[in-house]
Amino acid sequence: MNKKNQPYVSIVTPNLNGGKYLEKTILSIINQTNKDFEFILIDGISTDNSKNIIEQYIENIDIFISEKDESMYHAIHKGIMKASGDVIIWINSDDLLDNNAVENVVKVFKNNSSVNWI
Repeated sequence: MNKKNQPYVSIVTPNLNGGKYLEKTILSIINQTNKDFEFILIDGISTDNSKNIIEQYIENIDIFISEKDESMYHAIHKGIMKASGDVIIWINSDDLLDNNAVENVVKVFKNNSSVNWI
């Protein structure tokens, strides 16, 4: 749904047994003021309550991969390889995004002529 007059954002979140904080992370992503982004969640086959949390919000996750990986960085790489955005935000499953994060990132890229995002 990108309007192409602004950069499209992909948000990549790796998770492995991050259920303690995962719901707050997901909510900080889906409650963005700018809704023009894709959300990619890569789970390394968590054994905690992550699966239940992810299932509650699955309709808000554009790409979900649940498979064993080699490390957090491997999971991030998987997400980046699936991303279709001009700009990628990486947020761990125990971090939070400010509600205006996507909007602010888009503004910086859109309003800075020295940054080529097309």
